Amino acid sequence: MTTTRTRSARRPLAAALAAAGVLAGTALLTAAPQAAAADGPQAGPAALAAAHEAATETTTLNTLSRFFAREGAVTEKAAAPRIQGEAVPVRTLSAGFVAGEPGAPVSSLDYLASTAVSSDGQKASLWTLPEPGKDGGMRVVNIATGDDEARYTAAGARELPGGIVFHEPQIDAWYVQKGDRVLPLDQDAVRAVGKQGTTLSAYRTRVHAAYADKLPGSAYARKGEAGGYGPEAKKGSGPAIAAASTTNGTALTAGSMAAAGGAVAVLALCGVTALRLRSRRRTG
Repeated sequence: MTTTRTRSARRPLAAALAAAGVLAGTALLTAAPQAAAADGPQAGPAALAAAHEAATETTTLNTLSRFFAREGAVTEKAAAPRIQGEAVPVRTLSAGFVAGEPGAPVSSLDYLASTAVSSDGQKASLWTLPEPGKDGGMRVVNIATGDDEARYTAAGARELPGGIVFHEPQIDAWYVQKGDRVLPLDQDAVRAVGKQGTTLSAYRTRVHAAYADKLPGSAYARKGEAGGYGPEAKKGSGPAIAAASTTNGTALTAGSMAAAGGAVAVLALCGVTALRLRSRRRTG
C-alpha cells in the first residue's frame, strides 16, 4: 500500500535561505506560528477557499520562487510556481485523546495546506492559519518541502472513504480513522499499528502508553525535555504532545511543526512566515 522515500541529508535551512537572499530574520519555530494560530483554523468551504486565495497571492508566489531556487535546482525567474488543487485540512493526534479524556476525538484540526509546484517539478506545502484581525482571512505561516498533506489526504480517501486523515508527529506517521478503524498510510504507521491497522481503542492504548506522561503540565514537560515542542524545550529529547493556546481549542501544534526538526527561518511573507525542510514520504 505504501512506499517510503529515502530521507535525504540537507544543510541547515537558515543557511540555505540566507545564501539565497530569502531570509528576513530568524526565530524559534515555537514563537511565530503559535502567535499566528491565535484564532485557530476552520475547515469549512469558506476557510478552504480563503486558504487557497492566500496561497495564490502574488507575494506568496514570489516567495515560493525564492524557495524553489534556494539550492540552485532552478532559477528564481524560471521557477514559475503554481498552486495545484485545493487546500486540505490537516489534523494532528490530539492531547485529549492521548490523555484518555472521555469523548475526545483522535485528532484536532491543525492548519490548512495547499500544494505548490515549480516548473522543474519541485513541490512544497503552504500552511495557512486565520489572519488576526481579518474575519475570514487566511495567511501563509509555513512552507515545507514536499506535498505530504495533500498526498496523505488523497490516500486516506482511497483507503477508507469518509475517514479522517491525521498525523502522529512524534513518529512522523500518517493514518486514516473512521469509526473504530485506524489504518496506516505510511511505513512509520505500519511499524506502529501493523499493515492491517488497529482498532481505535487499541490505538488509544498505544499512544497513551507512549505519550501520556509527556503531556503539557507533566513532570517531563516541566523539566524542559519535550524535544522542541515548546518555548522552553531542550533539543535532542524525546517526544511529547503540546499545542499553542487558542480561543477555540484548535491551533497549530508545536508537535507537528517540530516533526522534521532542522533550522527555522521567519520570512517577510505576510508578516510571520516560517519555513522548514522535512523528510519526504510518498504513498504508493
